[in-house]
Amino acid sequence: MRNNIVHPGADALTYEIRGIVKDAHHLSSLGVDIIWENIGDPIAKGVTLPLWIKEIVQNVVADDTSFGYSPTAGITDARQTIVDMRTKAGCTLSTDDILFFNGLGDAISIVYSYLNQNSKVIGPNPAYPTHSSAEAAHSGSDHITYTLNPHKNWLPDIDDLRNKIKYNPAISGILIINPDNPTGMVYPKAILEQIVSLAREFDLFIISDEIYANLTYGNEPFVSIYELIGDDVPALVMRGLSKEIPWPGSRCGWIEFHNRKVDSVFDEYVTSLFNAKMLQVCATTLPQQALPIIFNDERYKPHLQAQSEQYKRRATEAYTALRKVAGVTAPKPEGAFYFSVVFDEGALHTKQTLNITDNKVRLFTEEKVNNMSPDKRFVYYLMAATGICVVPLSGFNSNLYGFRMTLLEPDDERFTILLNTITESITAYLKS
Repeated sequence: MRNNIVHPGADALTYEIRGIVKDAHHLSSLGVDIIWENIGDPIAKGVTLPLWIKEIVQNVVADDTSFGYSPTAGITDARQTIVDMRTKAGCTLSTDDILFFNGLGDAISIVYSYLNQNSKVIGPNPAYPTHSSAEAAHSGSDHITYTLNPHKNWLPDIDDLRNKIKYNPAISGILIINPDNPTGMVYPKAILEQIVSLAREFDLFIISDEIYANLTYGNEPFVSIYELIGDDVPALVMRGLSKEIPWPGSRCGWIEFHNRKVDSVFDEYVTSLFNAKMLQVCATTLPQQALPIIFNDERYKPHLQAQSEQYKRRATEAYTALRKVAGVTAPKPEGAFYFSVVFDEGALHTKQTLNITDNKVRLFTEEKVNNMSPDKRFVYYLMAATGICVVPLSGFNSNLYGFRMTLLEPDDERFTILLNTITESITAYLKS
């Protein structure tokens, strides 16, 4: 090329959750029956939506307006429905403070793309790669993280967060993912209050990704950040339809901007996000039109409760099984539908293997694992030997070695078999 057209942060754009799919498909072509535990898509795992939700969507599709553009910020009825829900929770929000996107992936991309290149947002470790990659790419430097401690049920290390904010003056915002992906941890209210205090002390804004807010089931009650920021800490709250309805193919998410006017720089930044969305014209119309009808239906809350109860049963079963496995730490999740397992320090080395009976599969795997991180090496052997496709924790911008699986399998018997296979495979791998 005449000029270097590559963005300086292009190398940061990695997404291990989908990155492993190409090799999984190759193994499938060699005869391995792949069990997809890598991605949080309830529909792909066989979850069936209630008929009443499908009927609502069908009725919306029958309206010709669902095929047209929507207002850039979002359909008024959808935004008003969100405002009404926040008002009932004691929060002051207007429809002008809400901006719809084509899923939170789109929202995350725009949030970091239009952030000043010299400003950084510190996020959790392990990190959800859409956030960490987009944040690193926008600045062309490594994403700065604070520690989630697996030996303390994944709770954030507030001292680590404070020190990194103090000694990295480029940090302008704090990211929380609550409930967390990949760990399933729900941020306790006391921890959130400390994070808000840090934002207030250092004049920062908060990004709170709450896509799993309505899928909690542990002892820790979910508290949204908007309940704690008062009237002086600016915050972006991210929500969406993909996980809770679930309707991942809708690509429908939104950002709520709280305390937008308390800081002129923050207000200008928010305006830039609205302008950026205007260049895209708008978000998809159909799910926005369906949202108020679904959310206001009396069957919706029981639907959410039923989903959460199933994930609670899955989390309990996974925790019971994996806590007994020597060589790993496996904290019990309290929200979302993921389970993360961490290998003990020094438990992994480059000589470990699992029995692979097919010669072509074994040769492919042995070639692939050269120079891989230790946990990714385990993930590839697990996939080749059993067909189970999970995601290495190192793929979540983390220095921890482990893996993330889902709690989405709807069949009780298959889920138990899946757990047994994983636990047996960990034990065999660590002993090899």
